[in-house]
Amino acid sequence: MDLFNFDPATIFSFFLTLLRVSLILFLLPVFGGSILPTPIKGALCLVLSLAIWPKLSFPGVLLPGNPWMIALMLFGEIIMGLLLDVVVRFLFAAVQTAGHYIGFSMGFAMMNVLDPLTGTQEPITGHLLYQTTMLIFLTLNGHLFLLQAMGDSFHLVPPGGLLINPELGENILLFSSHIFTLALKIASPVIASLFLVDLALALISRAAPQMNVLFVGFPLKIGVGFLFLILTFTTLARYVGDYILEMGVIYNAILKSSG
Repeated sequence: MDLFNFDPATIFSFFLTLLRVSLILFLLPVFGGSILPTPIKGALCLVLSLAIWPKLSFPGVLLPGNPWMIALMLFGEIIMGLLLDVVVRFLFAAVQTAGHYIGFSMGFAMMNVLDPLTGTQEPITGHLLYQTTMLIFLTLNGHLFLLQAMGDSFHLVPPGGLLINPELGENILLFSSHIFTLALKIASPVIASLFLVDLALALISRAAPQMNVLFVGFPLKIGVGFLFLILTFTTLARYVGDYILEMGVIYNAILKSSG
């Protein structure tokens, strides 16, 4: 594809490519948020679009004559970018949900911190797991899998070729159901240990009513909770690695059902 060909259809195809790449990068947990300056993210989107676009093979007549069809194609690219982003966000949403469970069990339900990526308040344990998962994701080259999936998406679903159908919605709902399953797998060791601590404190208060169980219980639960939370980091790394390997299958299923 000639970079210096200023045919309207060619320019429109580059704009569609840039739109999909921009949505993916600006909304991903790895590149999104306010950590990276907007000019840097914009330059990265432009460089990736220029690297991908000349290698794509678009139809000869891509620019429709109806403005409503143009708007529909732009809307399709927005949906496609959101679909590619939501698969990655499933992983981080599961980790944050596990952090909510753990924080509530440890008594940290009222201790929130500001997430610099989303600008929202979240429990301190959820933020800790979120940042740990981010580091594991980058260490295991999850961002490279994302870039590869983004390049493959143009071959499976070319710009303007998105088809929204019931099968696509069923696949999204099926994958979203794994959020709670993965969250319970991550949080279950800590929750089980804290349950045993509560049970032990209940037996102690029954055997020695004069003992101030609340004075001992809160620091004990926090210490046990953080101990088992540190021990779950190895398990968390395995779950993140398995999810990265499964992302290719998930992307293929979603893109094939939408193409």
